[in-house]
Amino acid sequence: MKRGAFSFFIVALLSGFVAEQNDTYPPIKNQSFKRGEVIEFKMTYGIFTVGKGSVNIHPKYFRINNRDCFKIDVYGKTVGMVDWVADVDDRWGAYIDTVALIPHQFYRRIREGRYKKDEWTNFDQVNKKIEVKTLDNETGKFKEPKYYDAPPQVRDMAAGFLILRNMDLSKIKIGDTVSVKGFFEDEFYNFKIIYGGKETIKVKIGKVRALVFKPVMPANKVFDGENSVTAWFSDDKNRIPVKINANMFIGSAGVELTGYSGLKSPLNLVPED
Repeated sequence: MKRGAFSFFIVALLSGFVAEQNDTYPPIKNQSFKRGEVIEFKMTYGIFTVGKGSVNIHPKYFRINNRDCFKIDVYGKTVGMVDWVADVDDRWGAYIDTVALIPHQFYRRIREGRYKKDEWTNFDQVNKKIEVKTLDNETGKFKEPKYYDAPPQVRDMAAGFLILRNMDLSKIKIGDTVSVKGFFEDEFYNFKIIYGGKETIKVKIGKVRALVFKPVMPANKVFDGENSVTAWFSDDKNRIPVKINANMFIGSAGVELTGYSGLKSPLNLVPED
């Protein structure tokens, strides 16, 4: 995964989970999101705003593998002077089972300068198989698919994002670690996320009461150490990402919530004085 660095640190945090249940579609109680939700954010590098994006849950259900699905689309694009130099326009998304919050399909459309990648991942949850298809940029046709054996209820990063938002944290203590596993591109990942307690954080939309998470980053050429990323999620039933900070070898980057609509519950904002 040498490309796609623009959204890599988001991927690291939101990478999918693997449940341990034996049933194919174990029901997950969803109390955090609904159809029609839109989360808008900006991306920063140092003191500069370098990009903007959004996470959208489609207002309608979709039918995939004879199952009702949420459709999630994530967009990220460079803005301003940076767009002249980097010209990033990344899109990815998934069709997520409405009952079990596991993926049926996942796609990526990466446009970063001259680099292009179009990829579809199909999840056969019944037979525990994963098919990954990548488009050949020269022929415009899909290359020979790659297949992987998958554990039960394997999740991609979009489904992992929804599971994190619905995870029961009522008994979690500061310093506790949550293990997260998932599949992305051509590998299975196993991340650990440390719970850092609660804070009130100020962003463009106001002061938000938030939960703090610190993913333990694997050794790589992007982030400066295993404790280089901190993420704040709203301390309410929505549990939407409010801010993400990442210390990198060549500076600091971040993501910040700038707007939202269609939330299932009120956001836990601190009242203005």
